[in-house]
Amino acid sequence: MRPRERLLQILKHKKADHVPWFGDLDYWATSLICRGLKPEGFVRSDAYLEWHRELGVGFYLQGCFPFKELFRSCNVTEEVINGIRSRTISTPIGSITERWKWLPNSFSEAPIKHFVETDKDLKIYQYAYSHLAYEPDYEFLHIRKQQIGDYGVLLAYMPKSPLMQLIALDSGIMNVVLLEMQFPSLFHEVINCMKSTLSAACSIVLESPAEIIMIPENLSSEMVGPRYFETYMRDYQSHWSQQIQQLGKYSCIHMDGTLKGLLKEVCSVELSFIEACTPDPVGDVPVEEWDTYTEDNSTIMWGGIPGPYFTDSVTDEEFIHFVERVLTVMRRKPQYVLGVADQVPPDALTYRVAMVRELVEEHGRYE
Repeated sequence: MRPRERLLQILKHKKADHVPWFGDLDYWATSLICRGLKPEGFVRSDAYLEWHRELGVGFYLQGCFPFKELFRSCNVTEEVINGIRSRTISTPIGSITERWKWLPNSFSEAPIKHFVETDKDLKIYQYAYSHLAYEPDYEFLHIRKQQIGDYGVLLAYMPKSPLMQLIALDSGIMNVVLLEMQFPSLFHEVINCMKSTLSAACSIVLESPAEIIMIPENLSSEMVGPRYFETYMRDYQSHWSQQIQQLGKYSCIHMDGTLKGLLKEVCSVELSFIEACTPDPVGDVPVEEWDTYTEDNSTIMWGGIPGPYFTDSVTDEEFIHFVERVLTVMRRKPQYVLGVADQVPPDALTYRVAMVRELVEEHGRYE
């Protein structure tokens, strides 16, 4: 079987010839581009897919939000100065600004100022969202579909739920906790405003060519516990996962890091799969226990190999033993996809990434 056929079998809860192996190479690729080892535009090119084929890694992530934001009655300006990316949204009632600093040692950026830090910011943010519209942008998905062929699947992102948009990007966890506690009425009002606005973007993604649609929540249970999940996230995820599946497509969210405090709640949403699951010892739930968190084994678990295991932080022997242990669990029933938890890192060893295909062929055949 080819990777695409193998994965589609598992998504239908049917056995393939062996466990599918699909990895997120985007972060690794970004570091290679920054170091001049891959060309600019690499991740959107045919060569990116060929790289996956050479390494024996099935392809699924393309970082695509297939819509454009259109702010009405607002002015949005962006600039990059000395490695700091700034964006300002100016409205009739005031302005908010975010700043993100590029960190060359980690090939990533981090926030140094969020859009929303005070109740005044929150009101301006609400105005901006109430004047935000969207239009479809499917061009890249059409290109990617041709590139993928039989080596992967076409996946697109919906917006995050309103709470995770604030936590992960626009406000930060500390500000969110304080604002919700100090200004509960305003906070709930803003969440509802965002939910209403985001529904238009979600509908655009549903109508896109994508066959798998991710709600890119980036959940981890030490940050979002059951109270936040039940209050702000369950309805959003349940509604859109149902809409996705009614169209014959597959739904998922991204959840890595610690799982124990939230995995059972997320599994109960009835998503097709949960992507980037991190096992013990890097996470907090051994892979042998994953299936105990979903009552009828209906949720497929995707992940299993922590990113650091692709580096020299473990020996080859430790790496092989760990992957074999994961495959021993995954080959028992068609409920798993072997993946990375959550990305192959910049200092990955190329031969070790390629080694996974051999281990899957040897140890990943279903019992």
